[in-house]
Amino acid sequence: MEKTRPLWSNPLQFVFACISYAVGLGNVWRFPYLCQMYGGGSFLVPYIIMLIVEGMPLLYLELAVGQRMRQGSIGAWRTISPYLSGVGIASVVVSFFLSMYYNVINAWAFWYLFHSFQDPLPWSVCPLNGNHTGYDEECEKASSTQYFWYRKTLNISPSLQENGGVQWEPALCLLLAWLVVYLCILRGTESTGKVVYFTASLPYCVLIIYLIRGLTLHGATNGLMYMFTPKMEQLANPKAWVNAATQIFFSLGLGFGSLIAFASYNEPSNNCQKHAIIVSLINSFTSIFASIVTFSIYGFKATFNYENCLKKVSLLLTNTFDLEDGFLTASNLEQVKGYLASAYPSKYSEVFPHIKNCSLESELDTAVQGTGLAFIVYTEAIKNMEVSQLWSVLYFFMLLMLGIGSMLGNTAAILTPLTDSKIISSHLPKEAISVETGFHHVGQAGLELLTSGLVCLVNCAIGMVFTMEAGNYWFDIFNDYAATLSLLLIVLVETIAVCYVYGLRRFESDLKAMTGRAVSWYWKVMWAGVSPLLIVSLFVFYLSDYILTGTLKYQAWDASQGQLVTKDYPAYALAVIGLLVASSTMCIPLVALGTFVLHHLKRGDAAPVA
Repeated sequence: MEKTRPLWSNPLQFVFACISYAVGLGNVWRFPYLCQMYGGGSFLVPYIIMLIVEGMPLLYLELAVGQRMRQGSIGAWRTISPYLSGVGIASVVVSFFLSMYYNVINAWAFWYLFHSFQDPLPWSVCPLNGNHTGYDEECEKASSTQYFWYRKTLNISPSLQENGGVQWEPALCLLLAWLVVYLCILRGTESTGKVVYFTASLPYCVLIIYLIRGLTLHGATNGLMYMFTPKMEQLANPKAWVNAATQIFFSLGLGFGSLIAFASYNEPSNNCQKHAIIVSLINSFTSIFASIVTFSIYGFKATFNYENCLKKVSLLLTNTFDLEDGFLTASNLEQVKGYLASAYPSKYSEVFPHIKNCSLESELDTAVQGTGLAFIVYTEAIKNMEVSQLWSVLYFFMLLMLGIGSMLGNTAAILTPLTDSKIISSHLPKEAISVETGFHHVGQAGLELLTSGLVCLVNCAIGMVFTMEAGNYWFDIFNDYAATLSLLLIVLVETIAVCYVYGLRRFESDLKAMTGRAVSWYWKVMWAGVSPLLIVSLFVFYLSDYILTGTLKYQAWDASQGQLVTKDYPAYALAVIGLLVASSTMCIPLVALGTFVLHHLKRGDAAPVA
């Protein structure tokens, strides 16, 4: 008898799982950056268009495939055609790479969360130097938040070549992060289904609290005006459209196999079309909502730094030229500086090197994304808020919920195909998987526990590389190259497989038989033509961008300057980048070739002897 497939308790649980997976750190730390870079409010035009022609159709396609085939990514694509097993394997490989490094972000979030209970916050002031005669030199050249990130959290090495040792504190945080993930996936959909209610909803509670606080901060309107002031000329910039399409694609988590895995636990009659639209819209709404929160905080930080700069310059000029207290203001500062420079040229030239050029616009122009936004810019703003410990705890708790929610999807993309294909059970003695009790197969439950434990253990062990002194450089390599070209190729093959190998009409009739609803012309046009063409365009853009870039470079921390410097990747790092891309993409043609050869060998063996 075929084992009954576990199901979500209700459709809402499935929607929460998809939202928890799709809504992640990219919504908080990449979308605001793209808005800032590509025209503020006008960036929403290409973003919404890409959501309609790419995001929704491809999300619906993956959910429909998972629900129809009722298997993980490997089994689903093997059912469509044995030659397509490599598509599922490629998805598992990419998800494995992602799991290796993604949980390190949760480890950093744990580290900052634990330090958030200190008063004052450890990143709010520079530590004293060894002689206790002043502040640490590296911290003074950078800033207290940069120092805490690069020196105290990462203890980063000067270059990729200097690996250094494993940092035990981040390593312990990584162990904790993996333990939390393991406990969440311990009993499959039963435990994951309960956890996703929290990981999907709690970030919104924190964002709402932060929005209320952010809008009441001094200077918040400066940030919001900067974000939503449309720069219509950016609509003619191809990169704005490419980045809008890329953000939609990666934000929804297409190609990893997680959505197929989640949908495979649905009732066959589930309305996956409705759920695809709901998840897509909520994901995009979250990006815009998080941007409003981010830019209110960003405006506060920029205004604080600008006014602080003005105070220092005013104090310097007041003391040097014996001006009346309060005489200098933001409106007359430049005029007074010009007068002092002409009236007292020698005296002014002495203090000129110490006079900073204060500009609110330049403070707002600083474009930061990724870990820089999450662990430097936000902490810079938080340290200047009243009751900063409370806001710090809330913020890093939200990051944890977002990160863990995404990790549940990543691990599901690995575990579901493994348990479906019985890869591990086939290598265990029959006695280990044959015990029965009550309603459940203890052996099967034990097998799932073992599989989950092995996946978490292997990922955690490899992830220790990212806790070394050069770990952040390896993190950037995996983050930039492990899941870009590979995912585009995987999803392109998926759409071609459904529309032209399995057959669009056949797939349409399957969906109608399952859900009782006909598939509209819009979905068919997107699947068969528009979405694949868009993916090909993105694929060509990425390839040409890598080729035109020439030697790949990375940002290394220079302690002597207290800032990032650009360096070339060494040869072995380029080899690792090539392997990351090839190891997943090559699964598709190699498995197809292997299947073709085995098929012909079997046919040859079965041929009658003359």
